[in-house]
Amino acid sequence: MLFARRKKLDFFQRLKAWLWPPHGWKRAASYVWRRVWRLKGTPHIIALGFAAGVFASFTPFVGFHFIIGFVVAWVLGGNLIASALGTFVGNPITFPFIWWFTLSLGNRILGHNSVEFDWDWARLFSDSYSNIWQIIKPMVVAGVPMGIVAAVLSYFLIRPAIEAYQARRPQKPKNTQIM
Repeated sequence: MLFARRKKLDFFQRLKAWLWPPHGWKRAASYVWRRVWRLKGTPHIIALGFAAGVFASFTPFVGFHFIIGFVVAWVLGGNLIASALGTFVGNPITFPFIWWFTLSLGNRILGHNSVEFDWDWARLFSDSYSNIWQIIKPMVVAGVPMGIVAAVLSYFLIRPAIEAYQARRPQKPKNTQIM
């Protein structure tokens, strides 16, 4: 391999790099923003795809955010790569806040004052769906409207930034053929 490491990282080093980027969160965020700006397509399509990814981040289905973002972006006609980048709004730093707000708001919408969980370990695996549904239901009920609001806000923040970036980016000269 041309760019392979001389010394392979062990499991804990890879885990640390996954949880905390080697060059910091500021550089990682800058990388994501630049990737969004450099995508091909109109600013509307790119911003729509990014907004679809942001919406997916507010759902409680953590393992399926990319798929949800792809499906929503495809249905709306947005950019699929931008939707994948939009799902990075949900990350280890923001997930606790998103989950707390969606659970709290969902319980208010459903009329529950507080959630009383029945975590009897003996019944957890036999009745796990009913136990987990106590958490998932309010998060879905509140996650959808909160996701829509966050998606609309991100759309209106991202689109002008992409328009400005594409306007000042030098255009490639058209390929002229010589006969």
